[in-house]
Amino acid sequence: MSSGAHDLIGDLAAARDEFFSTLDAIDPRHLNAAGLIGEWGARELVAHLGYWTGHAVEIIHAMESGRGQEAGMNGSSVDEVNATVARVARQTDLARVRKREAASAQALVERLGAIHPALLSERLPDGATLEEGIIEDGSAHYREHLAELRLRGMTDEPH
Repeated sequence: MSSGAHDLIGDLAAARDEFFSTLDAIDPRHLNAAGLIGEWGARELVAHLGYWTGHAVEIIHAMESGRGQEAGMNGSSVDEVNATVARVARQTDLARVRKREAASAQALVERLGAIHPALLSERLPDGATLEEGIIEDGSAHYREHLAELRLRGMTDEPH
């Protein structure tokens, strides 16, 4: 495993640990209420992170298959994808959503463990490197929503 892939795996693990430690500290009464982050409760938020972590796996697969120019959103906007993921998550219990997110994260770790190091510097259709795309969908995304949870506060009522 390359040092780049090793660093990505470690960074993802640290970001997920921080995020879930913070989420787990929230009063359980607040977890399923809309307003934890925007209109989302914990189910929608965790499903959202799991989806985008899985998206990173799909991008790696496309790049490995020589279909890098196809890597992306497949015609859907980010908002459309997020709305669909949230709608499905609302119909699923938090424990199952967390299992799905963990499976997405594990799939990303496994893909990164086997990735050819040179692939990380390849360019995606948006101009970012594959490594930058993985960080955006992975560790940086968990930290973005972690910061929102921290700004929101842990003890006040959902807005």
